[in-house]
Amino acid sequence: MSNTEDYNKVFNKAILDYHIKDDVDTPINNPYDRESLENRLYLKCWIDTVQWHLEDLIRDPHINPLDALSLKRRIDRSNQDRTDLVEQIDSYFLHQYSDVNVQPDARINTESPAWAIDRLSILALKIYHMKEQVERVDADEAHRERCRSKLAVLLEQQRDLSTAIDQLLDDIASGRKYMKTYRQMKMYNDPSTNPVLYKKG
Repeated sequence: MSNTEDYNKVFNKAILDYHIKDDVDTPINNPYDRESLENRLYLKCWIDTVQWHLEDLIRDPHINPLDALSLKRRIDRSNQDRTDLVEQIDSYFLHQYSDVNVQPDARINTESPAWAIDRLSILALKIYHMKEQVERVDADEAHRERCRSKLAVLLEQQRDLSTAIDQLLDDIASGRKYMKTYRQMKMYNDPSTNPVLYKKG
């Protein structure tokens, strides 16, 4: 699997599979080999999809405060899982391009391939849910038209981002650019760096 056309197919499959039951507690049934890039991309988009719906639930103005706290903690864990997975995907690319002869004038990109692919996964979700709004029979035509305009922008953004990622991977493969990864240091998750936590120790 070598380009964003393939990545988007995996994302769309994950989103469609989730919406068979449309339940945040549905167990994942990842159809791809555990060692494959497809497996990581499917899991990434599944996490994004579940979190999308958790974010919907927590915005209910009548939610029980204890339920809201539980959802907030679940969203925090999901964000950490998402970050860990992006780093795994970057590790895949680092390994894939480890033998590339980097050109002397090669430049680094502002973000790694996996963080760009992270945005592509979120875009697939936005497109799916905006299409839902376009097709809503209980909404008026003005609402649907606004959503059609937004959908057109999202689809253009998806095409542009896909092209940019394909170009980035091609540049890395040819040595015109090189990649580095920096592990995310989420200090609030670390009991040794979050003052609220270490001051209670």
